[in-house]
Amino acid sequence: MYRDNPNEPHSPLAGAGTPNPKPILHDPENTTNGLSDAAVGSDDATERTPTPPDPFEPATLRLSQGLTAALGVKKALLTVPVRKPDKTWFVRTHHDPAYRLETAVIELKEDRETYLVQRELWPELAAETTFSPRLLLTAMNRQGVLFLWPIKLPGADGRLDEWSRSAVDAASLAGTGWVRVQANMSLGAYEVFQASGNIADPQWPAMQFRELLRIAFRDKIIRGLDHPILRRLRGEV
Repeated sequence: MYRDNPNEPHSPLAGAGTPNPKPILHDPENTTNGLSDAAVGSDDATERTPTPPDPFEPATLRLSQGLTAALGVKKALLTVPVRKPDKTWFVRTHHDPAYRLETAVIELKEDRETYLVQRELWPELAAETTFSPRLLLTAMNRQGVLFLWPIKLPGADGRLDEWSRSAVDAASLAGTGWVRVQANMSLGAYEVFQASGNIADPQWPAMQFRELLRIAFRDKIIRGLDHPILRRLRGEV
């Protein structure tokens, strides 16, 4: 048969020795749109990288008690107030009898100060209205403030008012659980509210009761009848 161009294949079998290029077909599952494998891998790696934690998250920065001990950090106990618990506090009392003391004090209500009195002076001060026997209890509130809770004891006649009686009962309950003590003027006694939550026990300092007394009364101990507080009560100064 006559051909116009002798170099052009005249049948489908012509040029069989040269492979035909594969057609580019659209693959609906292919979402790379022609990107290289390296580029696709980079995107996947970015998606798999977790978001780094916030360096200012308080939970990751808070110093726990266990870590404090591990770091050798120890809080110095420099002040031990002698006071009743505030009505807003939940408190505990130390369960060890070694951390309580029945003694006698001079209490100045107007100054909100309590002075420890040495035993030798008790007979001389028995008639003083500011002088009274007290139970000093080691106590702590939920904020970790340690204090000595002074509770009035029965006098020479053996009588105890309802305020003191209810305070003793509250302190007893505080030996095993957290309580809040609030004065009820209409009742003439303290009301006691027990915490309903599961609150951890307080962390008592590893310090003997003698040292707690020393800190609490370091400048408030009456050793003689010429003490400025006694002279003031006698009207001498």
